[in-house]
Amino acid sequence: MEIWDAYDQDGRRAERELIRGEPIPLGLYHLVSEMLVRHVDGDYLLMQRDFQKEGYPGWMEATAGGSALKGETALEAAKRELLEETGLTGISFQEIGWQRTENTIFISYLVITDCDKASVKLQEGETIGYQWLKEEEFLRFLNSSEAIPPQRERLREFLNFD
Repeated sequence: MEIWDAYDQDGRRAERELIRGEPIPLGLYHLVSEMLVRHVDGDYLLMQRDFQKEGYPGWMEATAGGSALKGETALEAAKRELLEETGLTGISFQEIGWQRTENTIFISYLVITDCDKASVKLQEGETIGYQWLKEEEFLRFLNSSEAIPPQRERLREFLNFD
């Protein structure tokens, strides 16, 4: 059972717990950290979602990420999720976005890594592939119908594209 902290609409902890899979009460939100991963050489990481995932199975995604567990800050969740989903660590984390949807608060980070690019590890049940793209290719990908639409929208302002 995965337990999350509940948050109010302004991103403050609401002193309530939420349980993954149970309905989130109206007016409460759970926190999700997502990371746009860029190598020090300028390439961006795409991860392919497992075909068994509920949303966008098999799609390439521009971010790694997931829900913050009870007691975690958004940054702590970002670091944990990055390691779990990619096997990578970051040398810097810069917050690049904040968005509230119906029951989720997304905090987006740009993560810079200096890893060996072949050292990406896949997480069973989460990811089944990966690729690194040069910035031009990455921006083309995000502007295409192949990109997950909500991710594209969350990254749009940071990446300055239409």
